[in-house]
Amino acid sequence: MSDGVEGNEERRRTGDAAGPEPQGVPEPRPGEPEPAAQPEPATLVKAGTAGRTEARAGAKTDEPATGEADDAAPAAPDASGTPADAPPDSTDTPDGPEAPDEAGDGLRYERLPDAPPPILDGVRARPPAPPGLATLVAAAVTALLSGLLLGDGLAVNALILALPLAAAAWFAARQAGRRPRRSSLCWGAGGLALLAVPVRSDAEWPTLLAVLAAAGLGALALHGCRKWSGVLLAPLGPVLAVRRALVWGWRGARERTAGGEKDLGPLLRSVLVAVVLLVVFGGLFAAADRAFADLLGSLVPDVDGGSGVPWRLFLAVLGLAAALAVAHTAAAPTRWDGLGPGPGRPRGRVEWALPLVLLDLLFAAFVAVQAAVLLRGEDVVRASNGLTYSEYAREGFWQLLFATVLTLAVISVAVRVAPRSGSRDLLLVRAVLGTLCLLTLVVVASAVRRMDLYMGEYGLTRLRLSVVAMELWLGVVVLLILAAGVFGARLLPRAVLASAAMAVLAFGLASPDKLIAESNLDAHRDGRTLDLRYLAGLSADAVPALDRLDEPLRSCALRSIAVPDAPWYATSLSQARAHDILTARPVRNHPCRDLLTDDISPSVR
Repeated sequence: MSDGVEGNEERRRTGDAAGPEPQGVPEPRPGEPEPAAQPEPATLVKAGTAGRTEARAGAKTDEPATGEADDAAPAAPDASGTPADAPPDSTDTPDGPEAPDEAGDGLRYERLPDAPPPILDGVRARPPAPPGLATLVAAAVTALLSGLLLGDGLAVNALILALPLAAAAWFAARQAGRRPRRSSLCWGAGGLALLAVPVRSDAEWPTLLAVLAAAGLGALALHGCRKWSGVLLAPLGPVLAVRRALVWGWRGARERTAGGEKDLGPLLRSVLVAVVLLVVFGGLFAAADRAFADLLGSLVPDVDGGSGVPWRLFLAVLGLAAALAVAHTAAAPTRWDGLGPGPGRPRGRVEWALPLVLLDLLFAAFVAVQAAVLLRGEDVVRASNGLTYSEYAREGFWQLLFATVLTLAVISVAVRVAPRSGSRDLLLVRAVLGTLCLLTLVVVASAVRRMDLYMGEYGLTRLRLSVVAMELWLGVVVLLILAAGVFGARLLPRAVLASAAMAVLAFGLASPDKLIAESNLDAHRDGRTLDLRYLAGLSADAVPALDRLDEPLRSCALRSIAVPDAPWYATSLSQARAHDILTARPVRNHPCRDLLTDDISPSVR
């Protein structure tokens, strides 16, 4: 011990003595409980001021240290809550901890609780490592194809652009150590299948619906969500990741161009040399042979055409941002399933079942009336309502459609608050909600029957066909809910989404405009009037059906249908077929004003 004392005295004389040990939390002894964690310092704000300016020393921040001391840092309060540099006999000391400001003007500060973390902090993954060479190349290819192939319409170019996007997501996920599930591969394949709609159809409305559905399936493939919150919020993932993805891609490109084993410089130089060689020799061969020039002109996009180079550059930047956002999401997806609400508070049996049982009785009464009216025919409708059969059908369809949607909302709320204390509660829930679902199916059938009667009288239109398809899909959703009540609801969100995607695909591949034209021509053949003005506003999908009309009806119907002379990548199969028909039989110059406004008598070959 004397040696230790002398050593300390020696170090004290020479100035080498270490500073006092930091007064941290002592290590717990074996068998003793661990001390409670110290709370984070709260935010200090000025008290009594309008602005309530936040003090820098007490605020929690994530910014890196600059290495400079902050002169404005208030002194830490002691155990009594009074600042260390406050006068001991101060009479205006606040109840909470306080600190003077930088100028020492006596302003008091009060301690506020820390702000809650952002809502996405709990579900957002850690930032991924910078992208690899394969991901950057796929993103660059997407940007190049976006600038060259977009801007002239959607057809096969949508499917072409989806391939490098999928490749960028695949490479980024593999680099991050993520292996795609079979369900994710199925969602991705479904998204690619939906892009067959713009390849086939010229109509804008099913094409837009198919592209949006493909984007939704692609987002679900990136995130791998399984709950309702994930299924509904997954499309937001790539959109919210655009800013982070651009910074992420820039870091990856900077690392790959700084030299090293995976340097991007040789690849860029190789691509540049290849482009120069193709341009030079392609120009020479095109000048030497006109047939080769025509072939080259049909294959290579016209960069100077359309809206010009600035528009092409904007599309290229947009494609690059989309590719990087998709790749970043694949590498670090947001776990949207974590944002789903928990199960609701279960209600008592009487409180829960009474409203639903009464609703079941109301549905049963409506179904009984519908069976009497719709099965007995038009005489009953005229006697009871004074309406024609078609007017009666049109009058009630929209109410039944809204009732179907509202019933689904009631079922979703009822499931959350259903009693679940035992097998008897489970039997009660299945009986009440199962009855409601079965009666809802009858309502769906009644709505579809009403619209079928109305379309039989007045013909098929885009709106009528769309709402019938919507009502049929809602019936499929009700069937899925019935199946979930028997086999469990774990797969219900994904099953509903899959049914929606299949409905959109079938709707688009059926060529709705072609169905509308054929239905109206068949009704015209049976002696009903023909709305030639409406048929003339359809897309190129309807050209094969309208080509069956006699002149001058044929020319008047086809004259307004635009078949643009688009490049191969922006030409659908329907446009190509319509172009061949109109080339073989050109439209004649007939006066069409009276034909487009008057009722047309039957005249179909």
